[in-house]
Amino acid sequence: MRKLRHALSVSESIALTRTGVRFNVFIFLLLILYATTLYAAGFEEIEQKISEHVLSNGMKFIILERHEAPVFSGHICVNVGGADEVIGNTGIAHVFEHMAFKGTTTLGTKDYEKEKAVMDKMDEVYDELRAEWAKGRLADAEKLKQLETEFKTLQEEASQYSDGEEYTKILEREGAVDVNAGTSADFTVYFYSLPSNKVELWMAFESERFIQPVMREFFKEKDVIKEERRRSVESRPIGRLLEELKGIAYLAHPYGYPVIGHMSDINTTTRAEALKFFEEHYAPSNMVAAIVGDVDTDEVIEMAEKYFGRIPHRPNPPHVETIEPKQLGERRVKIVEQTQPLIVIAYHKPEARHPDDAVFDAITDILASGRTSRLYKKLVRDEKISISAGAFPGYPGNKYPNLFVFYSFPAQGHTNAENEKAILGEIERLKTDLVSEDELNKVKRRAKAGLIRSLRSNSGLARQLCNYEFLMGDWRELFKSLERIEQVTAEDIKRIANEYFIDSNRSVAEIVTEKSESETEGK
Repeated sequence: MRKLRHALSVSESIALTRTGVRFNVFIFLLLILYATTLYAAGFEEIEQKISEHVLSNGMKFIILERHEAPVFSGHICVNVGGADEVIGNTGIAHVFEHMAFKGTTTLGTKDYEKEKAVMDKMDEVYDELRAEWAKGRLADAEKLKQLETEFKTLQEEASQYSDGEEYTKILEREGAVDVNAGTSADFTVYFYSLPSNKVELWMAFESERFIQPVMREFFKEKDVIKEERRRSVESRPIGRLLEELKGIAYLAHPYGYPVIGHMSDINTTTRAEALKFFEEHYAPSNMVAAIVGDVDTDEVIEMAEKYFGRIPHRPNPPHVETIEPKQLGERRVKIVEQTQPLIVIAYHKPEARHPDDAVFDAITDILASGRTSRLYKKLVRDEKISISAGAFPGYPGNKYPNLFVFYSFPAQGHTNAENEKAILGEIERLKTDLVSEDELNKVKRRAKAGLIRSLRSNSGLARQLCNYEFLMGDWRELFKSLERIEQVTAEDIKRIANEYFIDSNRSVAEIVTEKSESETEGK
């Protein structure tokens, strides 16, 4: 995600003009007001109001008119994420997400021809640097120093011709809010909201960056990404633990790769590799856009044809074919940190399209939904061995078979082993005792309330429509999610617990202090 960078851009836009500030605040308040108003129409009525349009190049647009406030939200979801990468280029989907904000041959440059010449020379020098780095201890230190000096000089020269923030600055000056993007294991998403009279601006800007990506400030932005990795993984014990967990849970499938990438891969990724990744994965038929808000459907379609219709058709990239082999025994990893202990227990489960996926959602609700959940009552309230305990499905993604994760942060004076035993006890209850009808009814009521909340805002609904289009194969599946949860029975929950929550399907990751480690081993 690019929240830090865009937070800085917002502060810059505040200084641009008082009028612009007032307008941005006005739009933001309208969005908040609209988000707090429950959409009264039934789900079926909402579904019937949605239109879709597919361009000749294969890109789909999903459009819903909502005229309660003069704003709209636009989301573009690309069916590519960390799972589509290969060893040596991990993190490249995230790298391109950053690059998509750096402008085009006309946006973000003061003189593109001169800028391009310098960038091409930088690529040549970087290739030489990478070749020398690959020699390891046999690298020529003097040559490395010379190349690094030359590369730094070229970077400074390129910066004279570029303004990598211009793309975002213009949008925010025109009233855009929440200008952002994100990369997950499954997808890459680009989104923001604008006043309703700026639909054509959205169309022009969004299409342009997927027609003429330039990869400007590429190496400078890689430094930003490396710092992101340091903050989110290398300097955070939980980040390191989750990376270790994925590493032991997945021996074959790319869900085991870090979405942000391995540091060595971020270091050596080139502009040419990023452009190749874009050309392979950003085919129009591998992209879907959702426009929700105060728009006219016919106008949106006309503009989509005009702007996005310019993107040439390309074949869809191949999907991930690697299947994770069945796990044959429990796997464990333990890291020692002078920080809060943590126990994480993960079980393999099927992908989102599997008929039993809704059962895992019901289990999540029963075990981990708030202060009435079983894990909270058992570990936190009654036994007081945990300060926080929960569970969630779909880690690190949902497109392919994934993990159902349990976790607990032990309370002072208590250990991971105690918490693990308590969690396994609650899992055993699911295997032996049918959940009560009251619990199951609460699950279904909360599912309906959760879906209603997700449909309140333009942005929330646009995001859901995009996600369901690729994750479930059709955006209409969003409105069938309640049917699936309604069909879950107590017998289903017992069956799933016995089928998947078994010792041989389990991976366990722990953070321990030296003291708590010895305590655990002594029990």
